[in-house]
Amino acid sequence: MADIVRRGARERPEHAAVFFEDRALTYAMLDERSNRVANGLSAWIIERQGRVAVLDFNSATFAEIFFGTAKIDCTTVGINARLAGAEVLHIVNDSTAKVLFVGAAHYALVGQIAERFETVVQIIAIDGGHPRWPAYGEWRDAQSAAAPAIELSESSDVIQLYTSGTTGLPKGVCHTNRTWNLLARAGRDAEWGDYGAETVTFVCMPLFHVAGFNLLCLTLAGGGTAVITRKMDVAEILYAVPGYRVTDTLFVPAMIAAILAHPDAAATDFSSLRFICYGAAPIADELLQRARALFGCGFIHLYGLTENLGAATFLPSAMHRAELGKLRSCGRPYATAALKIVDESGAQLPPGAVGEILIRCDWIMRGYWRNPAATAEAVRDGWLHSGDAGYLDADGYLYIHDRIKDMIVSGGENVYPAEVENALLGHPAVADVAVIGVPDERWGEAVKAMVVLKPGATLVAADIIEFARQRIAGYKLPKSIDAIDVLPRNASGKVLRRELREPYWRGHARRVH
Repeated sequence: MADIVRRGARERPEHAAVFFEDRALTYAMLDERSNRVANGLSAWIIERQGRVAVLDFNSATFAEIFFGTAKIDCTTVGINARLAGAEVLHIVNDSTAKVLFVGAAHYALVGQIAERFETVVQIIAIDGGHPRWPAYGEWRDAQSAAAPAIELSESSDVIQLYTSGTTGLPKGVCHTNRTWNLLARAGRDAEWGDYGAETVTFVCMPLFHVAGFNLLCLTLAGGGTAVITRKMDVAEILYAVPGYRVTDTLFVPAMIAAILAHPDAAATDFSSLRFICYGAAPIADELLQRARALFGCGFIHLYGLTENLGAATFLPSAMHRAELGKLRSCGRPYATAALKIVDESGAQLPPGAVGEILIRCDWIMRGYWRNPAATAEAVRDGWLHSGDAGYLDADGYLYIHDRIKDMIVSGGENVYPAEVENALLGHPAVADVAVIGVPDERWGEAVKAMVVLKPGATLVAADIIEFARQRIAGYKLPKSIDAIDVLPRNASGKVLRRELREPYWRGHARRVH
């Protein structure tokens, strides 16, 4: 992966690799700065495969640190910028990071936990202005710009991304030069990842998340330009897409909904867009149709896990036509990947039967960092056990129901929250929704919906339930509906259902499911 910037500097040195806050970083600049980072890190990390952690929101600095770390055969550890201090402490110590780069928004948090870091020998202040930690820019520019003379290996870890941690402590997912390059090849062979020098991507997904990381690196691998924004901000999107003539991007459905709701969206020029990829959460049919009408570009659904770099299936733009009947599908596997659906005993299920989704591809993680037991549980006989429930149709298209652990068992029937949510999202009063299981003496668990209402709408639970009755079976209907201001989500846009469930299950000795 270090060759990405080396090749860019050789072939198109003055071409913009990254724009951040309207400042350009050319390929020559990125190559030189990452050399300086590499040489500076070598003073503190003398062993191969040392870990370098980054705690910050998006910026061009991440690219400098990542490629600099890769040039000395070490590994970047991306830390979720939304985490609390205890969670950050766990990841820093679990990863055995020697160096921590931290943005100004997290100075106070890191200051409170720094004394408990077990392996960190140096903290660097990305934005400067800290009384004790070196300022990143001054430190970087004081280093040699010479290219490090270190032989690299395709089997070396280059990125360690921690899983969302919707349950338990997050685990470090290790990907190598080889696994990422095989993913890049699969993306190029598919419709969505064939990027070139003319490509301009908009990167608002977090760079500590597989989606943002992949989009940045795939753009640079193709010789294009990545427009990075610090956080997801609708006004920034409406400015950047026409301003930079963005061609490709990736959003989660919640982002798409937020853009559609913005009063300036209809007047924005989206004509430069080629494709919008989406994933990480279910999308309502009605939302997708409105988005296609607004953006006027191709849409591609991507499905995968951090453990396989987010690439298991894709639904190409040509299949996003209602008459083809595949809009609720997330597509078919890549050419060199495979899927199967299994029951609790591991037996393969026929088309239409819901079970756990297993994935086989060449870009599955090397393993969880320092956790062989969890690795062995997740990857068995070459198959990655996703923990997601779904089914394949007769044409081999995959349909996601939900996380297996989120499945609701009500009166002996399995209810998948995503299926219920999709039925509710079409109601004109509902802007967003999450479905959970709550304790019920009669049914064991009862289906409960938490809805975010559209502006000016009033909650009439009976109307919403009747609306859903036309779309799903009666046993799947919510028994109750509550209004909520906003749904809790993690950085990848997934609803944190455990946070919604917790008040209802508090005090119960065990969960029904």
